[in-house]
Amino acid sequence: MKRHAIFVDAGYVFAQGSFSLLGRSNTPRTQLKLDEAEIIAQLKSLALGQSVGVQLLRVYWYDGARSGPTVEHLSLANMQDVKLRLGSINSVGEQKEVDSLLITDLIDLARNQSICDATVVAADTDVRIAVQIAQTFGVRVHLVGLEPSRVSQSPLLRQEADTVHEITKADVSKFLRVSAPAPTTPAKITLTGSTTTAASPKASAAKDGAEKTVAQIGMEEAVQRTLASPNSADLPRLKAVLTASTGVPRS
Repeated sequence: MKRHAIFVDAGYVFAQGSFSLLGRSNTPRTQLKLDEAEIIAQLKSLALGQSVGVQLLRVYWYDGARSGPTVEHLSLANMQDVKLRLGSINSVGEQKEVDSLLITDLIDLARNQSICDATVVAADTDVRIAVQIAQTFGVRVHLVGLEPSRVSQSPLLRQEADTVHEITKADVSKFLRVSAPAPTTPAKITLTGSTTTAASPKASAAKDGAEKTVAQIGMEEAVQRTLASPNSADLPRLKAVLTASTGVPRS
């Protein structure tokens, strides 16, 4: 029985889908909403249209996960004809082990003669070796990209594929939607027990005068403590200096 398998790199779908819709590929996953049923339906239709009389084996969906499957992953895993394959995500948000899972599955299915056609939705050059090996077992490989796919996929990978196809921006918008980030509300700071008001020029002047008076008194007390005797002959001179200026007396 002739069968066709579909291999999907979810990281590529989200990154290139974001670029197709917004012109940038770094949109956070939290702002991208995937219609799982729609993308699976589109890929099935595209794949089975490449070969007459061939049945679908299944869709392999590859993605990274930090600590177990997400709600989106579980939704895909519970769909008919879909097999979820999860790698990991490192500390800087990069997918790990995802390409190796895709490569291994494609080679194994080709070697075991389980498929005659493979549709691959990916972009990395690393996948090229799996395409080459699968072809040695007689498998035809169809590469699918998201508009603009020519600039997003490895040229070597595109050259190795038997056929190359592109999902248009219009079709991408049917299964991928961008949601606006939640607005951030500035935190309100409430001061309890005190009220801050702007001081008037007069109030500032009065405050400065009060500070000067305190400084004078403090200096005079320091002089009183420093001099050996309160009746010292130097005391009147120091007091006179303090009255004329709040600065430290110079000898």
